[in-house]
Amino acid sequence: MPPASAVRGPTSPLAGIRDFLGRHRRAVAIAVSGAALIGFVLFVVPQIRGLSGTLSRLRGADLAWIGLALAVETASLGAYGLLFRSAFCCEGVRIDWREAYQITLAGTVATKLLSTAGAGGVALTVWALRASGLRPKLIARRMLAFELLLYGAFALTLVVVGLGLRTGLMGGKAPWTLTVVPAIVGGAAIIVTLALGFVPAAPAALREAIRIATELVRRRPLAVLGAAGYWGFDIAALWASLHAFGTPPPLATIIMAYFVGQLGNVLPLPGGVGGVEGGMIAALIAFGSPGALAILGVLAYRLISFWLPTAPGAVAYLRLRRTVGRWREAHGVADDASSAEREEGDVTLGVRHHRAVRDVANLAAGHPAADADGHGAPFRGDEQIAGAHTRARQRRVTQP
Repeated sequence: MPPASAVRGPTSPLAGIRDFLGRHRRAVAIAVSGAALIGFVLFVVPQIRGLSGTLSRLRGADLAWIGLALAVETASLGAYGLLFRSAFCCEGVRIDWREAYQITLAGTVATKLLSTAGAGGVALTVWALRASGLRPKLIARRMLAFELLLYGAFALTLVVVGLGLRTGLMGGKAPWTLTVVPAIVGGAAIIVTLALGFVPAAPAALREAIRIATELVRRRPLAVLGAAGYWGFDIAALWASLHAFGTPPPLATIIMAYFVGQLGNVLPLPGGVGGVEGGMIAALIAFGSPGALAILGVLAYRLISFWLPTAPGAVAYLRLRRTVGRWREAHGVADDASSAEREEGDVTLGVRHHRAVRDVANLAAGHPAADADGHGAPFRGDEQIAGAHTRARQRRVTQP
């Protein structure tokens, strides 16, 4: 009998890392959060003098600049909707602006308010897109393409601005760790991703997503504008928020500080609250911004970016439920009270068990989604998100 390793086949280093992170997710999250907190205390807090007096200056913000920040943040959300429509209007399914607004705003709020590393937004988006008539496998692969476009713009900006600062083509301080290192990481991510599109051994889902993203860039240039606009207008909101309290550092340093701060979104905190602020403030101070200005500007920006979509997003979710019901009726899917309850329970369960993102990857690869017990579950009809079968079985057992 051949050894077990021969039967299973070789395990790639990436798979080993993924398995390790899956088994020790909570420990890794605690370690990352602790490191971020220690870094904030060691490097940022010593720069803050008279913190209470600094925070009291929030009331003295220049309202004209705050108004501009609100306007450009709204434009950022609009650009996100543009990218969404470019990615998911396909196979005869056309998502209009109103429907895109409902899905993206509701998904944004789910992402911000649930400590699930984006799983809340993913779960809700898949639920809605499935009802629109798109096939699960296509949804999953186009979601990967959507993320490739969005974070491709992120990585490209790190390269251009990081090298621009370091070489002196762009004005501002240029510490090596906040310019060259991010540029190397961004460039490596772009090169590796593009190279995987030509490697036959790469996952078929990733190669297909790269092909879809490339087609979107060639045939729907508005998708590129949507990705660039989402980040660009959001950075403009930070720039305007800094202006509301004084003279900000050069724009290139604001851009780099913004993207460094965005890494806080990977922390297991609702919407990255705490991690994003600490990262942006620390980066701005490292680039030479006064501590008080960095704190006030970032806090004002985060108040705008975090809370601006909340009320409209809640309304969008209520309207999205009606839209999903209309889509389901148009496709001949029963829309009685029990099926509606099951759908929303599936979304909740997918978020609660942090499996929504993994299920999208499984579907992209052509595998079934995993239910709450870790077993495969079909992704069709009423079973919109992970756990549908388990939840349905539980109701049948507990109901008289």
